[in-house]
Amino acid sequence: MFYITSLTIAGSDCSGGAGIQADIKTMSALGVYSASVITAITVQNTTGVKSFFPVPHYVVKDQIQSVLSDICPKTIKIGMVNDSATIHAIVDAISDYSCSGIVIDPVMAATSGENLMKSNAIEAFCSELLPLATIVTPNIPEAEILSGVKINNINSIRIAAHNIAKYGCRNILIKGGHHLGSIKTDYLFDFTSSPYFEHSFTDDTVDTINTHGTGCTLSSAIAANLARGMNITDAVSYAKHYVTQALIAAKDVKIGNGYGPVNHFFAPEPLIKRTEM
Repeated sequence: MFYITSLTIAGSDCSGGAGIQADIKTMSALGVYSASVITAITVQNTTGVKSFFPVPHYVVKDQIQSVLSDICPKTIKIGMVNDSATIHAIVDAISDYSCSGIVIDPVMAATSGENLMKSNAIEAFCSELLPLATIVTPNIPEAEILSGVKINNINSIRIAAHNIAKYGCRNILIKGGHHLGSIKTDYLFDFTSSPYFEHSFTDDTVDTINTHGTGCTLSSAIAANLARGMNITDAVSYAKHYVTQALIAAKDVKIGNGYGPVNHFFAPEPLIKRTEM
């Protein structure tokens, strides 16, 4: 018997709401065993990121190779990567690894304004890492950086998605959480066929300040669902539902003095066992 496994490559959040901690909680809650590779140690809490300290790129690479050679994860989620050397190390480590999906969440800046990716690393991120992705999950500010397009309506979202797809990633999920209003809509663009496929996911806005780590949680849920054998559309749909329910379950809970975490364990599943890896 074997557990379904996934690997998260991301930064550590000492407050427990985002980053590696959110990824492990999410995958675990969805019945998937999570291995982890830490790319940076952040100093943060619910009020914001104070500072961060990158892990040396060769240590990141060694961590990845150690996990891939032994745990053999079905999917890989990649979050915070700070510099081009780390990106090169990740690409070297995973480019020849066969798995069911690579989910990239482009963590470029904290809500508090702290830059989490060096500007000179964006080119390597786009040209080297994005072509390996099964799906990339930028929010609107991140999509604007990756595409060079100012997003203010659905047409500009489509243009941005097409521009991002030019880097080689065939599935782009542009998240609409930064838009104000009673409705939030995310747009999935599937460029694996021609004409491309477009699907929208709409949910009522959850009235809460406990939104810390929602991007990490969503991308990790997608990776977990892909590891469980879902196709891209279902993986995104079920991940969206999971995040919405996690927000609802935590909406009135007080953790810290700022933006609190979601409730990852509102309905946890036991680790799923399979008879083959």
